Amino acid sequence: MKNKKCIAVVGPTAGGKTAHAIHLAEKLASPIVSFDSRQFYQELNIGVARPTKEELSLAPHHFIASHSIHDPLSAGKYAEQAWPMLLEMLKERDEIVLVGGSGLFLKVLLDGLDPLPQDEALRLELNQLLESQGIESLQQELLDKDPEYAKQVDLQNPHRLIRALEVIRLSGKKFSELRTQNKKSLPFEIEYHYVLPDKELLHQRIDMRVDLMMEMGLMDEAESLYHLKDIQPLNTVGYKELFEHKEGLHTLSEAIEWIKIHTKQYAKRQITWFNKELKNQEYKVIQPH
Repeated sequence: MKNKKCIAVVGPTAGGKTAHAIHLAEKLASPIVSFDSRQFYQELNIGVARPTKEELSLAPHHFIASHSIHDPLSAGKYAEQAWPMLLEMLKERDEIVLVGGSGLFLKVLLDGLDPLPQDEALRLELNQLLESQGIESLQQELLDKDPEYAKQVDLQNPHRLIRALEVIRLSGKKFSELRTQNKKSLPFEIEYHYVLPDKELLHQRIDMRVDLMMEMGLMDEAESLYHLKDIQPLNTVGYKELFEHKEGLHTLSEAIEWIKIHTKQYAKRQITWFNKELKNQEYKVIQPH
């Protein structure tokens, strides 16, 4: 694998990663391997800003609409499937483009999954705590016990909170510390391209994207998925706000505004994650206009 390279295109949602990745892929005659955990699923299209048919035709794409939400893909499962694919591709070519905003999935792919402790009884106890006291109780415990990880994780994702608290309670150590141990050595070079518009431009892009999604039929897509709303991949920005609208919690205009607000909050968490992960790495900053 000497002189082989993977170029990882990272950054916040709506920042311009797809366009940059396709530009690189065309230039290098490379396939694109996605690590966007929302775009894996066949059933999700408009609400996850899946690349258009035209964009997909410009380069071979992998892990786009490749799985079903009925069989959610964890970071560990993703790495198990993507790693051998990467190695096989690199036998035939020198460079592969990786792209996505799900930093955890890229981290597990490149670093490996630490053998963190598990306990089904404790996980059940934490799930019961979620049911009886709400997600706020899990959020507060994580903030108290591992504030560093609390800054990185999606605090609205109960699955991630429960997993972190399970490890913390079992090990007595911070989840953020345990996850950084036992990195595997890479048989190829990794080059990072950090696509990062300035804050004002990013917020404009998010607002425009949400408005475009609604014009493209996001409400209809959400309606068609409402009966599956309790499946984990649908507990995500863009769908849950429209599900709440359908249940009478918001007007449609309020739901659209909440999508914009929550997307900006998600983008901020992504930036925090990548700033930390790239702190000790060399990377190129790409500033779209």
